[in-house]
Amino acid sequence: MSQPNIIPFPAAGQPARAADRPNMRSDLLEQASQVVPDIPVLINMISQRVRQLNNGRPPLVRVYQRVGQADIALMEIIQGKIVLVEGSAEERF
Repeated sequence: MSQPNIIPFPAAGQPARAADRPNMRSDLLEQASQVVPDIPVLINMISQRVRQLNNGRPPLVRVYQRVGQADIALMEIIQGKIVLVEGSAEERF
């Protein structure tokens, strides 16, 4: 039986190597960080949207080529399809 593909977390104080994290297009990440400048909030938005996409929710943008779920989430943020609603008990987007 084959072992699952497990990506280890880097040791404390060590930067993650590119091979250790999912591939995201750096240009999309840079553009999305202009829309949502608070990086922890951006990461949470991406991770929640990726979870939704993995659970069968359809993309809110047209995808013409094969791209990862994180890239789809980034494109949705850049195009304003996903926005952060602040001031609620539960963050919704």
